[in-house]
This record gives sequence, C-alpha cells and structure tokens, in this order.
Amino acid sequence: MKKFMFVNRKPPYGTIYALESLEVVLIAATFDQDCSLVFMDDGVYQLAKAQNTKAIGVKNFSPTYRALDDYDINKLYVERESLQRRGLTEDDLMVPVAVLSSAELADLMAAQDVVLSF
Repeated sequence: MKKFMFVNRKPPYGTIYALESLEVVLIAATFDQDCSLVFMDDGVYQLAKAQNTKAIGVKNFSPTYRALDDYDINKLYVERESLQRRGLTEDDLMVPVAVLSSAELADLMAAQDVVLSF
C-alpha cells in the first residue's frame, strides 16, 4: 500500500481543481490506498461551513467531505498559517481536521510515497 497525499490549494469554486481532487481521493481510497488530504492557501475554503452556491449557479459539493470517513479517509490536515491569514479557525470547518504548521506539514509530506497538488 502506498501513501498518497493530496494537497488542495485552490478555492472550492471557480475552477475544477477542488472537485477533481475530491474525486481522485475517493477513487484512490476505493483501491485501499493510504490517503491523506492537506488544505492550504485558498484550499482551506473547501472545508468552510455553510457554503451556498446558488448565486454562482454551480452544485455545492461540500457535503461530500463529510462522507470521507465512510471511505476510511480520516487524515485531514489544514495549514495553520493559511487559516490565520484568512481569518478562519478550526471551528469554521465542517469536518474534523488536524491543524499543523507549515513546517509540520513539510515533514509529513516528506514521509509520503506520492504527493499530488491540486
């Protein structure tokens, strides 16, 4: 089993990156891979509570993050500095995460077999 880390840096809407990342993670988990997700930069917005996409006319896929645990994906990490720069806290997020410093995330990334950035 390989250790896959998916790094999410883009906001949830406006590009395809966030949705594509989520789909790839779910596929990898289906094949019993060790998957973890990192949210940093504007990617922290992907986990924000109470997303409402009606005004932009796209489907809100954020509830899917709550299903990650059903796929045994429970290694979710958020960069502390990214949260702070955006005025967010762990309480603003819809799923449980480990909040790590950028240095701690760098160490964690170095321990992975595969790191994919979206």
